[in-house]
Amino acid sequence: MTMDGYARTIERISKLTAEPSDLVTLWRESTEILKSAVPHFWTPCWFSMDPASLLITSHYHDGLPEFPPAWLAEEYYGNDVHKLVDIATSETGISTLYEATGGNPSSSAKWHTNMSMGGDQELLLRLRTRGGEVWGMLGLYRAPGSPTFDSREKNLLSTVAPRLAEAARRALLLGEAADPEWSDAPGVLIIDHKWDLVSATPNAGHWLEELPDGNTAAGRLPSAVQSVAARALTSAEQPAEQRQVAMARVRSRSGRWLILHGARIQPGSHPLATLIIEPAHPSTIAPLLLSAYGLTEREGEITQLVIKCFSTAQIAQALFISPYTVQQHLKSVFDKVGVSSRRDLLGRLFYAHYEPRFRDNERRTLRSLPLRGGPTAQQHFAGS
Repeated sequence: MTMDGYARTIERISKLTAEPSDLVTLWRESTEILKSAVPHFWTPCWFSMDPASLLITSHYHDGLPEFPPAWLAEEYYGNDVHKLVDIATSETGISTLYEATGGNPSSSAKWHTNMSMGGDQELLLRLRTRGGEVWGMLGLYRAPGSPTFDSREKNLLSTVAPRLAEAARRALLLGEAADPEWSDAPGVLIIDHKWDLVSATPNAGHWLEELPDGNTAAGRLPSAVQSVAARALTSAEQPAEQRQVAMARVRSRSGRWLILHGARIQPGSHPLATLIIEPAHPSTIAPLLLSAYGLTEREGEITQLVIKCFSTAQIAQALFISPYTVQQHLKSVFDKVGVSSRRDLLGRLFYAHYEPRFRDNERRTLRSLPLRGGPTAQQHFAGS
């Protein structure tokens, strides 16, 4: 690819990811842009992931509406290399199966599976925001005999990965607002270039009232809304490499932290700002662990690090405790969850709390419904 083609691809991805959309549309349109920039076999496999646990919550692979159960079992119980969590926690966030096997991909069971589908090479790309949250993964494949993925292609993918991650996060929020699952689901506002509120989802009114220094009855939007909307409306005027996500964190009248996300759309002659307001949730995996298995707060912290592939030494360093204390807590966690190893713990948590979400999202894709992130609903945790 020429330098001009490289820059055009980044510009197109930047423009696409700056506009709000549902997750499946985002993946489809990103595929169209990337197929000429990074040629690949068949269609990509896109995953969404819960950044709190790095467990997958959905996949989209045009032509493969149902992810084979055996592939999920291998991902969470198998011994093979090149697992999603490995790339999600790696230094570079991008890897090929050739690299992971030292140039001998036939040693991997995954390679044989890929070959049975017609794909030889596999490349996995972490979709991590600039803030460090992993919201997904992209898998690309090439047919036997094709050139290997080169450094230029990898650099391009790594450059657009944060934009794709931020757009995926926003797409999941829009889905939650359009089809609420929780009582405190996000709200969406549409604001025009004259700072008038054009429309709002039902939950948005509640969050507007929570924001300080506004008066919606008098037609005065909170300053935080105006600020994020202004940044969203002017973002398209900046070069692609300089654009920043329009976002703000604000303490509400009741003392709760709220997060505002802004994006620009232009359905007519004048642009509009789409704002999403959501409560700043703590990790959704933490209350799950405490309520479903009776873990202590410390045991929950250790479990979260275990499922992110932290070693005992890394956990001890992160939590300022001794390796011996980590091992004692882990023994208690295993007893409470009913497992005997770290791998079994990961599999247990995925199949009990994330696999139902993963399969439901497959059905929602077929019905053109918005996809959802995170584990299954809180009310399902008890007794799971």
